[in-house]
Amino acid sequence: MLTIRFFSLLREALDVETMTLEWDLRYGNVEELKRSLIASGGVLWEEQLTHPNLIHAVNQVVVEPKHSLQDGDEIAFFPPMTGG
Repeated sequence: MLTIRFFSLLREALDVETMTLEWDLRYGNVEELKRSLIASGGVLWEEQLTHPNLIHAVNQVVVEPKHSLQDGDEIAFFPPMTGG
């Protein structure tokens, strides 16, 4: 099982905070998981999950999109951070 969390403006745009998916080998890495979410979610999900500065974390560690996933992982998506 994968636990997926969405934060901040991303959570608001997609209207979802947390979701779970049964583990499947097609979720081999973060990028493949995003493609699957986009395929089932449509245009809004594509707009949100393809932002070039989207932050990805697996088990609370920031990772690159090609990071491998395993059954039991927690994946988090954060919008780009701003600050001053």
